[in-house]
Amino acid sequence: MRVECFSKTAAVEATDATVSLDFESRTRSRGKAVASDGNEVAWFFGQGEFLRHGDCLKAENGVVYLVQAAPEPVSQVTADDPWLLMRVAYHLGNRHVALAVRQDQLLYQPDYVLDDMVKGLGARVAHCDLPFQPEDGAYHGHSHSHSDNHSDSHSHDH
Repeated sequence: MRVECFSKTAAVEATDATVSLDFESRTRSRGKAVASDGNEVAWFFGQGEFLRHGDCLKAENGVVYLVQAAPEPVSQVTADDPWLLMRVAYHLGNRHVALAVRQDQLLYQPDYVLDDMVKGLGARVAHCDLPFQPEDGAYHGHSHSHSDNHSDSHSHDH
């Protein structure tokens, strides 16, 4: 049975089933997957909307599906020194890498160039399958408008 979901809601106490999705699938505004109850769940959002681990999809029939981050291949960075881990996070962030920040580790989607950079900084890199939910970034969820409307008049001699 196909269940269509046109709205997402904040996490609720009671859900009817779960939908496990990898990071790429959660970043799409439209998609489909098989839920834990065996139903095919399809979602349709406006451009720029996406799903995060812990979101809920509400179907037209009232059924609520909890979205879970599915385990997927990641590079897992660890270090004995928290300052080193912070330096690695800085360098990865400077490269605009989607990064999950945990208390004692960093996760990103595997990339051998980044792995070599991290090792070169002195941290350890392991490849494993874990749920991946990167940080949203400083401007997520905020609306910014930049007006190019200039009210000053000026001319240029050519």
